[in-house]
Amino acid sequence: AILVKLKKLVSAMDDVPEDLQGLDDAMADTYFCNFSLFQSCPDSWAIKQLFPVMPIHRLNVAPTQHGVLGDITCDSDGKIDQFIDRRDVKRTLPLHAVNGDPYYLGVFLIGAYQEILGDLHNLLGDTHAVHVSLDERGNVVLDAVIKGDTVKEVLDYVEFDADTLVRKLRQDVEHAVREGKISYEESGRLLQFYEEGLQGYTYLEEPREKR
Repeated sequence: AILVKLKKLVSAMDDVPEDLQGLDDAMADTYFCNFSLFQSCPDSWAIKQLFPVMPIHRLNVAPTQHGVLGDITCDSDGKIDQFIDRRDVKRTLPLHAVNGDPYYLGVFLIGAYQEILGDLHNLLGDTHAVHVSLDERGNVVLDAVIKGDTVKEVLDYVEFDADTLVRKLRQDVEHAVREGKISYEESGRLLQFYEEGLQGYTYLEEPREKR
């Protein structure tokens, strides 16, 4: 609580004492983002390439937090903790407080080169993509929406057959029903959940009933 109050005082100072410089960095929040650094911008990890990063909404509200970005891989290197500054490199990014709604950030100037370099770290595949252009009046046109990899497609890349996995699970589920460990209704829901998961996105997504 003391550090939070001190942080607010420091943010209002024109001349910050040397002992208090870097307080924002030390108290930075980690914002976990629904992406893989190694798939979408691998040079950020490999050669510490700096890409422009910023929120792409709530732009009429001043950010109140300072944070770094973490991805959803299991790798401790899956984070962005260096950002472009006016003159140098800054350790945190100004961000808005999380309010329970989706919060969207953009990473810019990535291009096709990063997509080619990206790999299946943790079996997180290609993301959804949108082709955008401007018409003769300057209006935004969505030319094409390209779906990212499904779980089934990524498993195929590493020689796992989804149909075989479903068949084996069905055998185990049927055995569990015969043993009285689960009901028929539970077995049906489990199989449906598994099959829908195989057809789903490799990144976090809302359950189908909420879409």
